[in-house]
Amino acid sequence: MTKDSKIYIAGHRGMVGSAVWRALEANGYKNLMGKTSSELDLRNQQAVTDFFNLESPDVVIDAAARVGGILANSEFPYQFLMENLQIQNNLIDAAHKSDLQKFIFLGSSCIYPKFAPQPLKEDYLLTDSLEPTNEWYAIAKIAGVKACEAIRKQYGKDFVSLMPTNLYGPHDNFDLKSSHVLPAMIRKFHEAKTTNAPVELWGSGTPMREFLHVDDLAQAVLFAVEHKLPEYLYNVGTGTDVTIKELAETIQNVVGHDGKIEWDSSKPDGTPRKLMDSSKLRALGWDSEYTLKKGVIDTYNWFTSHQEDYKKVNLS
Repeated sequence: MTKDSKIYIAGHRGMVGSAVWRALEANGYKNLMGKTSSELDLRNQQAVTDFFNLESPDVVIDAAARVGGILANSEFPYQFLMENLQIQNNLIDAAHKSDLQKFIFLGSSCIYPKFAPQPLKEDYLLTDSLEPTNEWYAIAKIAGVKACEAIRKQYGKDFVSLMPTNLYGPHDNFDLKSSHVLPAMIRKFHEAKTTNAPVELWGSGTPMREFLHVDDLAQAVLFAVEHKLPEYLYNVGTGTDVTIKELAETIQNVVGHDGKIEWDSSKPDGTPRKLMDSSKLRALGWDSEYTLKKGVIDTYNWFTSHQEDYKKVNLS
């Protein structure tokens, strides 16, 4: 690898892809490539093949996916399964056929069984059944992990999969209908701040979750770019978790909301705990840097500075 190596970041405008772009650029990589979905439809196998034949990237980072929350997964199971399979399979296969030696595949902790022991280890993959609410997305991502493992095993190429825990940060999705818990809380507390109106949150607040700032994931990708990792699959997380109640109180404090938090215990809590074991990657030299409070401050500052743009996107 050199600073002039041609690196293609699929999904470069999303939360993860844009963070990876920033991290690589900040570390002197000068030859970064990205294509919008209108410029390159990653679901189109021929278009992806033609792109690789024309551009011949040295490294591919796959941060492209169809993503969404529980509602979107339940309403569009076929699209979540098929479109994610198409995107990743076209990229992996074209990369392999063009004799590319380094491919970094990004997934999610949802690939692990719903009732796997805590913290989640890489060895737990395919040992039990998945969480039904997002199994379509999870099955696609598992297929991508196994495809990269197969290429690594059969051809000796440096194809590696990184599985982050719950991500948040700049460019997150703050739409209350489709966002995840942390950005949704930021928006709820912010909108209730002026009147200090009560904020209603789902569940009891007792489940525990782990949260990783997207810039920490970007540093893990940079680490994988600059090193040949010895195994095919690595978890990426902070190694610590908090209750949803602690998360809410942290966000409330950062936002400056002084009203009450009302917990709707009639709503489901979900899995009691979900923590990743990231010791394998940490042992190689990577580590997370953001504390939860520091990350929430950074994300809230980004949200407030982009609020008008965000509202326009929601209305379009």
